[in-house]
Parts: sequence; structure tokens; C-alpha cells
Amino acid sequence: MTLKLRNIGPKSAAWLRQVGLRTPEELAAVGAVGAYVKVRRAGFKPSLNLLYALEGALADCHWQDVPDVRRAELVQAAEAAIAQLPPPRGRPAAAPVTTTHHEAAGMAPGLALFDDERSPAAADD
Repeated sequence: MTLKLRNIGPKSAAWLRQVGLRTPEELAAVGAVGAYVKVRRAGFKPSLNLLYALEGALADCHWQDVPDVRRAELVQAAEAAIAQLPPPRGRPAAAPVTTTHHEAAGMAPGLALFDDERSPAAADD
């Protein structure tokens, strides 16, 4: 069975399937915040609208009808849960980029082009 709920479009449904939430019962078991955090943890970049849509789907109302007080509670709970996630695996965040300029006249012999007459290898031929 595929997830077919109010407020859940094809992209959101695909994200939920990819994190193992395929039925309304599975979504209800983890809740809106739990599902949102699973999607974030999987590497997707959902907006807060997904969080509100999930809450609306569970409450069977349009996501824009989720009260502001409840939205604030959801955001606070999601931020707290996301803060507890381990840092992403893989490459660390990129360091600042630096540029090094070399003067052509002072170029080290090992940096010369292969066919360059100035290279030590060309002199040995």
C-alpha cells in the first residue's frame, strides 16, 4: 500500500517511502515531527511546509489550517530533534578556498610542462 493522504504530494510521498513510511499507520506511529526528522536525516532538504503538511495529514485538515500555536510547537520539537542528530557522514564541510600565485620566472623545475625545454627531463634527452 502506498501513502495517500491529504496534503501529501508526489515528492513528499516519495521522500516518505524512501525513509520507510508507506502507510498512514506508519506515519501516525512516528508522528509529524518524527517523519520530518527522518526525511531530513535521509539527506533531503524539506521546508517547514512538509512539517505542517504532515501534521495536517494526521489531523485530516489542510496544512494551512494548522493553528499557529501548533506550528510553533512543531518547529520547536523538530529543531530540538534535529539538533540531536549526529553530524553528516562523508566529506566534512568545505574549508575556505585559498588561491596561491606562482611567478613564472621562479617556477620550480618539477612544475614545468613535460615538453618545456626548461625542464630537467628535457635536458637529459
